[in-house]
Amino acid sequence: MNRRHFNRITAGSTLGLAMLPGILKSSGSMKTKKIRFGGPVFEKYNDPEEWIRAVKNKGYRAAYCPVQPGVHSDRVKAYREAAEKADIKISEVGAWSNPIDPNKTKAEAAVEKCIRSLELAEEIGAGCCVNISGSRNPEQWDGPHKDNLTPATFGLIVETTRRIIDAVKPKRTFFTLEAMPWAYPDSVDSYLNLLRAIDRKEFAVHLDPVNLINSPSKYYGNGEMIRDAFKRLGKWIKNCHAKDTLINEEELTLHISEARPGMGILDYPVFLREVSKLDNVPLMLEHLKTEKEYDLAAEYVRSTGKRMGWQF
Repeated sequence: MNRRHFNRITAGSTLGLAMLPGILKSSGSMKTKKIRFGGPVFEKYNDPEEWIRAVKNKGYRAAYCPVQPGVHSDRVKAYREAAEKADIKISEVGAWSNPIDPNKTKAEAAVEKCIRSLELAEEIGAGCCVNISGSRNPEQWDGPHKDNLTPATFGLIVETTRRIIDAVKPKRTFFTLEAMPWAYPDSVDSYLNLLRAIDRKEFAVHLDPVNLINSPSKYYGNGEMIRDAFKRLGKWIKNCHAKDTLINEEELTLHISEARPGMGILDYPVFLREVSKLDNVPLMLEHLKTEKEYDLAAEYVRSTGKRMGWQF
């Protein structure tokens, strides 16, 4: 069953919500906050100018990396300079792979992909390179496994992440791990444990609150969970993903699904408020199937934020 989760803000009243944009506009000490928002583009592009046009046609100020690792450096430079000129922030380079695969050959190939992706993020000026930590599941690269949440796997993640970062030594980007419900980092505490154990200034956080929701208590208390995550991880957060979360009430055992923003119960007013406090950190839509779905998701996120006085 779909739900609309909409106007839950601290003020708690329709009148206060309606007055907020005017208060922000008239106050000399308060500036209208902007959130750097983005998502995939569906228009075909062959050069940086066409790509920039496609991004701007969606009203985005952030975008996923427009090229893949291995592209000639001149082309990478052209896209980087076009993004800088147009004030479009390249949010991330995805390195999606399993560097802790139990198959050593597959693991080595994944580590190499992470290194090449981090090099591209550095060259193109992306906010981060992102991957999940991986899985010990031999059949599913991002799947659950009994050994994922163990001290031995934690140590393997630390060793592998250090190896990736040390191979590149980035100066202006970061290597990040996105949370997973069944793999480290699976909580704010395990994020902090990894930050301490990896001990690299080039290691940072890629925050997707939906991926941290792996129990009913986190599901129903997600607003507080989001506040806690930004409070304790905020200085390391380099990028955020925008999804929604929904329990399937027809299943007897717990089943939490992703949903389009606005179709679940994620506390978007809290989420947007916390993102707005960060310094130019993008908020990126993902995991939808069609351009129409992305347009509806963007409309929901923007309308929720604008009611709170923010621009995108």
